[in-house]
Amino acid sequence: MPTLEDFEKRLEKIEDRNRKVETDKAWETSYMRKGLLILFTYIAIGLYLNVIGIQNPWINAIVPAIGFFLSTLTLPFFKDLWRKYFYQKYTTPPR
Repeated sequence: MPTLEDFEKRLEKIEDRNRKVETDKAWETSYMRKGLLILFTYIAIGLYLNVIGIQNPWINAIVPAIGFFLSTLTLPFFKDLWRKYFYQKYTTPPR
């Protein structure tokens, strides 16, 4: 039979997991993560355009970086729509 100590250990593991999940969620929605992704997108596209010889590669690399930024602004809106109209349909048990 499980002891009180066993339950305390299980509870501690669950609380540790919840803290990790909360931290991961905070990182996923943070401005720091979005800013780094925009910066890395800009650098990667700028380097690529530079290598293939496009004129003004660093100016042209702004467009995809801004596109990524705009997508991060609109995704929460579409996530809410998806959750409201699609996700619940598939998780609600049939009557």
